[in-house]
Formats: sequence, structure tokens, C-alpha cells
Amino acid sequence: MTKLPRTIRLDPSDTFIFEQAAAPGEWAASGSFAFLHREPSMLTRKERTALRSGFLGLSSFGWSTLCVVVEASVEERADAVERLATYLMEAHGAPSRELALMAAEEEIQFAESLCNHPVQTILAVQRDVEDTGEIRERFRTLHARDRSGDPDPLHANLRAFTIVEDKGESADPVDEVDLHAFLKTDRT
Repeated sequence: MTKLPRTIRLDPSDTFIFEQAAAPGEWAASGSFAFLHREPSMLTRKERTALRSGFLGLSSFGWSTLCVVVEASVEERADAVERLATYLMEAHGAPSRELALMAAEEEIQFAESLCNHPVQTILAVQRDVEDTGEIRERFRTLHARDRSGDPDPLHANLRAFTIVEDKGESADPVDEVDLHAFLKTDRT
């Protein structure tokens, strides 16, 4: 077992900001190699967004703003290397399968190195292109805060956000909650 980044989508914004958004649940790599030999000023607005803040999904080869650290089996890791090697040959002109596999292995090792955090840690990337043309990457993590010891039971179970599966449009009416009225009620 190892840990790898997997794409997640907390809202639909990736579908608007990237030319192609990665589907939630894809294995991911940094993907900065996709911009190595491209002039940033020649990129489209959506390509510049992917350069600045995208992880490359390894199924759709679309982009994701966020990834989550998850456990991956040896077989899943090997599949990620294979997918990326094929992509490097088809989309980026790797000169041989052997070189594509070596480059893909290096990218997946780097992706693993980003995952030296607890499972369910959220990863984000910020890239800048320096005057020399070098791409500088900075990675941030978001961890769930342990509030189990919080003396206020109301705050012990609150979270800034909850990840739920999107099951598409529903014909059922949406319940609306009046938070203002809720906060005025007696909780004792």
C-alpha cells in the first residue's frame, strides 16, 4: 500500500475554469510537465489557470483544483504509471515507451511524496513561472480540525464544509432551512 493524490470536486467551479476538468476520483499527478516548453503568454486563459493551480487527472487528463490523499494499492499505482506513460507518448511525444515509463514513474514518485500526510488531507497547488522560465510549485494542505475536545458541544460537530456525493439533478423539492430562526431557538 502507498498513498497517492486523487482528484476531488467540492463545487462545479473546475468545470468553468479549466478547458477540461478532471472527474472526481481520478488518480492525479502534479502535471506541471504539460507546460514546460510552452510560453505562458501564449496560453489561453483556461490553460493559464491550469498552470497556476491545477493537478492533472490520470484518466481524463483534465485538471482539478484540489486532490485528497488516499491509500492506493500496488496495482492502482502501477495503473497510474501506465496511464501517464501512454499519455506522455500520445499527447507529449515521448520518443519511446521506455522513456515514457521512466518519466511517468518519476511523476508518480513525486505525487507520492506529496502524500506524506494523513489520509483525507486535501492538497492544493500554486505555480508561478519565474523570469528564467522555470516553474515553481508550492503545495498547501488542508486538514480536518479535531474538535472532539471542544468544551462547547455545538461547536464540536461543526465543520466548515462537508464532502457529499453529487447524484445529479433531483426532481424532489429542496428543503430550506431558516438559520436565523434556528439560532434564536433555545437549545437547552
